[in-house]
Amino acid sequence: MVDKTIFQDKTAVFYTLGCKLNFSETSTIGVMLKELGVRNARKGEQADICVVNTCSVTEMADKKCRQAIHRLVKNHPNAFVIVTGCYAQLKPGEVSSIPGVDLVVGAEQKGEILSFVENLVKKDVGESYTVPTKDIRTFSPSCSKGDRTRYFLKVQDGCNNYCTYCTIPMARGRSRNGSIASMVEQARQVAASGGKEIVITGVNIGDFGRTTGESFLDLIKELDKVDGIERYRISSIEPDLLTDEIIEFCAQSRAFMPHFHIPLQSGSDHVLKLMHRHYDRALFADKILKIKELIPNAFIGVDVMVGCRGETPECFQDSYDFINSLPLTQLHVFTYSERPGTKALEIDYVVPAKERHARSQKLLEWSDVQTQHFYADHIGSEKLVLLEKPKPGMPFHGFTDNYIRVEVPYAQAKHDNMLVKVRLGDFNEDKSALTATILEEIC
Repeated sequence: MVDKTIFQDKTAVFYTLGCKLNFSETSTIGVMLKELGVRNARKGEQADICVVNTCSVTEMADKKCRQAIHRLVKNHPNAFVIVTGCYAQLKPGEVSSIPGVDLVVGAEQKGEILSFVENLVKKDVGESYTVPTKDIRTFSPSCSKGDRTRYFLKVQDGCNNYCTYCTIPMARGRSRNGSIASMVEQARQVAASGGKEIVITGVNIGDFGRTTGESFLDLIKELDKVDGIERYRISSIEPDLLTDEIIEFCAQSRAFMPHFHIPLQSGSDHVLKLMHRHYDRALFADKILKIKELIPNAFIGVDVMVGCRGETPECFQDSYDFINSLPLTQLHVFTYSERPGTKALEIDYVVPAKERHARSQKLLEWSDVQTQHFYADHIGSEKLVLLEKPKPGMPFHGFTDNYIRVEVPYAQAKHDNMLVKVRLGDFNEDKSALTATILEEIC
């Protein structure tokens, strides 16, 4: 039993790097602390506890994690600093050596943070403590929103694919999940608390059911029945696990939005084989065309990695031409970096850093054009938007069903978490969103 008196009137700040799964788990830690009496530190206020949830997908991610930790230690010199997540799991010694870090907790031990903090605060230790890494075998549930409007529901963790460039299986362990019944119950709790939108997260969510004998299709069918939840979004799903049945269900479902995020990584079959991906580009193209056939206005975001070992100039051009042939909405471009312990290091051809950057920029420019074309096609149309909490002095914003970012004048909106009908106007000043006028409050 945790001694709550230790945490009363304490303040905390949270910093998350990486994927939506990390955001879900950070907000769950925040809820745990809040239940003990810890409140979020106000802007400019010194915090008693700092929590950094880290990513380690690239060397740049590691660097950003270190920078975030240094910054928090500097801004909150008397705080108890906790570092968790994938970087902490993979390189606990490196993290614990950073000045100011008090506790290093692996990716699957976040639930033990409170008891460790309690014990260490009581002892008033003066050096970093690292929780011994344990086997990553259990599934830790997480469903919360932190200071956001949308909830993030963790349905699965870990990955069995072992792609040659990736360290995630080492950080997160093998694929595992909770039951459909437990996920539905968490969705019902979100609805009871007034939540209207849930983002389904995990490391490899299409693999849901491996440990319970169920399936991702069965999961989304049951979630769709939960009263009160107006919207679901699938955060990311592998193309070989995105079945035609899943696409067909989303096309006619009550609450699943016309919004897909699908990792491609490369449009070159040669590079896909080097990566040990479980599909070829023909299968990927088939999935994209299936979505557009059934859901013409769907937003399709795609992950692409550039500059990986073995990606010759010819392979990159092949990949670029393939991407250019598809009706995609947006690219999430990652520049490859060497990760210790991965099989990719055994591949001979190395892309120079300068060339990696140039390839990344070429794809990002292509992506910007595609996204703006997609937005422009919807100017003048009427859409439902879930309003999200604005930053001070900023307009309300939100997303349409097909993930067009929208800005609404502050004076028009009453509060966040409102589902409203809007008419989409022109681009805002920096072309990051469309302006909109509220026509009707739905709920």
